[in-house]
Amino acid sequence: MPMSQPDASGSSEDRVTPDDLLHTRTGTEVSPEDLVLASGKDVTPRSLEWARHKLETEGPAAMEKLLP
Repeated sequence: MPMSQPDASGSSEDRVTPDDLLHTRTGTEVSPEDLVLASGKDVTPRSLEWARHKLETEGPAAMEKLLP
């Protein structure tokens, strides 16, 4: 059975995801637990303290730095 190949004739602009669709910001508050989970760490008292500090110093942008 033949496998279909991607259409190589289209420009790369047609296949690139627009930047505004790549951002994770939803307009909601980011919790320390959200930040810990987004960083790939386990939720522990130490990682929650890390996240609290990061949110205090960087604000919601802390999440954007992890998940652009």
